[in-house]
Amino acid sequence: MSVSDRLRQLRATSESREGPDAMDEQSRAEHATYAAIRGLQAGFVATIIMTAFRLPILRSLPPSANFWSQYVTGDDPEEHPVAGLVLHFAYGVQAGAIFGALFALQDAERSIEPEQRGLVWGSIYGMALSAFGSQIMLKELLGIKLDTDELALFHAGHLVYGLSLGAWVGSRTEGVEDPEEEYEYDDGN
Repeated sequence: MSVSDRLRQLRATSESREGPDAMDEQSRAEHATYAAIRGLQAGFVATIIMTAFRLPILRSLPPSANFWSQYVTGDDPEEHPVAGLVLHFAYGVQAGAIFGALFALQDAERSIEPEQRGLVWGSIYGMALSAFGSQIMLKELLGIKLDTDELALFHAGHLVYGLSLGAWVGSRTEGVEDPEEEYEYDDGN
């Protein structure tokens, strides 16, 4: 079987699982499962974007290196940059999967385009993660109290994460069947 035949076969089996008519053809649980998979992808991309936003400004590892150091090795956090980044991405990817499933299950406001809802709910989700991170993870578990400017950048990074996550999930979970046709990429838009 050629690669093009295999791609056509995969496309034929996935058509009913994506696009605007997906909810009509599958149960809420199936739709949430596919949205969670999209959320995994979105969580990975949004974590890259958040990390790219945060690293040049703060010039430090994510606090997950502190978590690894305190609860696993007992060493200095600066000795574990790779473990800290891996843990940071693990948090971001799993949070993306949760958001994707929740986004698919939320059926209020269907009159608003999925991309717009993704941006709104993604920013709220990002700020909720930021509040949890600053109050529970940093303050309670790690005993870290951020300065005012560091806290503002911590929240800004999570807002960037939430916006990126919401935009990705909103544009892919309930989005269009053919993005190139819908967004008219061939016409120069």
